[in-house]
Amino acid sequence: MIGERREAILELIIDYYIKTGEPLGSKNLCAMLPYTISSATIRNEMAFLTSMGFLEQRHTSGGRVPTKKAYRYFVDNMLSSEALSQYEMQKIDEVLSINASDPERLLSSACSLLSEATGCAAFCSSVQDKYDCVQGIELIPAGNNKVMLVMLTLGGKIKSSVCTVNCPVDEEFRQLFYKVAKQRFIGTPLSDIDLSFIQSSAPLLGLRVFDMLPIFSSLCSLCAEAAKGSLSLSGETKLLSQSELGSSVYNLLVFLAQKEKLEYLLTEFAKSKMKSALFIGDENPVYELRNTVMAVQKFTYNNNQTATLGIIGSLRINYRKVLPLVDYIMKTVSVYLKEGGIRYE
Repeated sequence: MIGERREAILELIIDYYIKTGEPLGSKNLCAMLPYTISSATIRNEMAFLTSMGFLEQRHTSGGRVPTKKAYRYFVDNMLSSEALSQYEMQKIDEVLSINASDPERLLSSACSLLSEATGCAAFCSSVQDKYDCVQGIELIPAGNNKVMLVMLTLGGKIKSSVCTVNCPVDEEFRQLFYKVAKQRFIGTPLSDIDLSFIQSSAPLLGLRVFDMLPIFSSLCSLCAEAAKGSLSLSGETKLLSQSELGSSVYNLLVFLAQKEKLEYLLTEFAKSKMKSALFIGDENPVYELRNTVMAVQKFTYNNNQTATLGIIGSLRINYRKVLPLVDYIMKTVSVYLKEGGIRYE
């Protein structure tokens, strides 16, 4: 701890810089303190905070601005969060409840909501699960020789596609499809279902093999899509308005567009024992993110499905407002994932 007076000075400098983006000098700082103190004493305290790595002076005659170390100290020791209003919590609940029973759509909705609510870029990712398998398959006639194929995995993923067939989808067709689906696909790991697996199922189709082929080929594609991990981003361009990122914002946007490094980082985080983390500045293991704040949380749901959700913003985010918003959205998502869309108050 650095002492009560130094904390008060540091807090004022951080709040001022977050609000204005401008350095704060000793004269203005004197007027902002709730008690009388000389400018000389203020300068001495600011010099001490600078020597401790909490402040930096970018210009000789300018005031001080907080460092990455200062933000970490602020969050850990001085942060008094702004409580969310009943209206804010209600709106978050309403938005997330729409897709509460569909994990993928829920996470995607939460990602968009995080970006909108915080003004940061947001992300959600699902981690590849080699044990996930087909739980159910539905074939729905759609007219004009078209059918909708809907596939549900044990991990709660729902995938669908529309197929065109060259014959009527009558009762005989449907019975044969469900017979083969039950024998060959239900309970089979997604990663095992490929074109060779489809070909090995051909003898069960008999003379209807060519009629059925478009549907089972589509099912193969759905399984391949569901088997992969995924990464979605929202609000990346919001980073352009965060002027303190300077020229580094372009490297950051390229990093986000390429996705590979971020996807690897989130996969490694999902494998770790951590459930949530707030990386400030150089704490982030990825170079491109070392001028940012990154909040991330891990979720485990259904049959050990794993996903991450979080934000990336500048060091000047409004911690008092943003962190409670992130926390409430994360808790709401967690409840819906655990309860399968039913929230118990």
